[in-house]
Amino acid sequence: MFSPEFFIKAGQLLLSLSILIALHELGHFIPARIFGCRVEKFYLFFDVKYSLFKKKIGETVYGIGWLPLGGYVKISGMIDESFDKEQMQKPPQPWEFRSKPAWQRLIIMLGGVTVNLLLGFLIYMMVLFVWGKETLPQENIPLGLEPSAFIQDIGFEKGDKIIDVDGKELDFVLDINRMLLLRPIDKVKVEKVDGSISEINIPDNIGNEIFQSGQINSFIPIFSATIDSVFNDSPALYAGMQSGDVIVSVNGQSIYDWGDFSKWIDNNTDDLINVEVERGNSIYKLNIDRNDDGTIGVLRRNEIRTMNKKLGLSESIIQGFNYGYWTLYEYVAGFSFVFTKKGASQLGGFGTIGNIFPAKWDWKGFWLSTALISIILAFMNVLPIPALDGGHVMFLMYEMISGRKPSDRFMEVSTMIGFFLLIAIVLYANGNDIVRAFAN
Repeated sequence: MFSPEFFIKAGQLLLSLSILIALHELGHFIPARIFGCRVEKFYLFFDVKYSLFKKKIGETVYGIGWLPLGGYVKISGMIDESFDKEQMQKPPQPWEFRSKPAWQRLIIMLGGVTVNLLLGFLIYMMVLFVWGKETLPQENIPLGLEPSAFIQDIGFEKGDKIIDVDGKELDFVLDINRMLLLRPIDKVKVEKVDGSISEINIPDNIGNEIFQSGQINSFIPIFSATIDSVFNDSPALYAGMQSGDVIVSVNGQSIYDWGDFSKWIDNNTDDLINVEVERGNSIYKLNIDRNDDGTIGVLRRNEIRTMNKKLGLSESIIQGFNYGYWTLYEYVAGFSFVFTKKGASQLGGFGTIGNIFPAKWDWKGFWLSTALISIILAFMNVLPIPALDGGHVMFLMYEMISGRKPSDRFMEVSTMIGFFLLIAIVLYANGNDIVRAFAN
């Protein structure tokens, strides 16, 4: 029922969440103890009715719950998801959260988010230092790029080569897809097929229009029509096609790149096709009887190669910070899509998060995925929703500005509403994963 890849991804997800949740809660725990608050519980995962492990050390019970939906620290005198009303009805004690000045409570509540944010940046720096930076300069895609139908309307053409974006060259040229979708861009300079240079102005709302069009990848690399390999027992093999052959025409129609060949195959139903290939300095004509599904049994050659650039410590820190900044920026920018009908339907739960991880255990991939999730957790936790850290921060800011603390009853009700709202979102997101799984 479940493939080995499923368990590899699930194992990475569980390990990643364990690290991130434990460190997030430590971000609350340390300032709480510094400011003299009593911490009653420190839990990885939720211990609904049952704990997998627990041990009391000093005043704090440390444990691991069975429900991997998060974790928590229970700080005395704080209204949280434990809904401990009995404690809140007693007079405030000096060691309780509610007895501390608002600025100390604010630092305690921001501790988890701060740790997750810093951790994401530090992991990116570490990955760049240990594994280097993957680059894909435009010259490594010699035939240029093919724009989507939507993006052609603003002036891009097949074969365009990206020179720079707002005056800056791209280390990884296919980042242009993510940048057009999520970043503010004014101009893209391109080299046309005829060698001329053109500067294309980008509309202000291009990201939302790209998202709604469904053509998320605005550009794809253009590959030559070169055969990499021929399948055994395939029509192409029986017709005499060989690795290294370059397709130049099909049934008399000229073929310039692999995209042309793929489109011809998709749009024509001829069972018997005449394919001309260039082999060395000669042209060969091959008669190929296609499979029932229209294929001929070949794979294209991937001439596009990324390059690894080793970075020193200082450069890793600078570029890691830059990578973390834009990762956060792009996630916040993309979050607005959730409030559209199309975006809400694409919301995902644990299955979607698990698919971020590589199908084979790979430490570089694991840490990159962990850094991304850490930054996502930082942003999600700071949202002004009661029961999240951001909800507590919102009420604390109100108290610091107005000089009035919200009543305990108001805090209890709002926290309960926020808690059930979060549960509804989690159920909806994971429901989307289930629907997509059965649809596939």
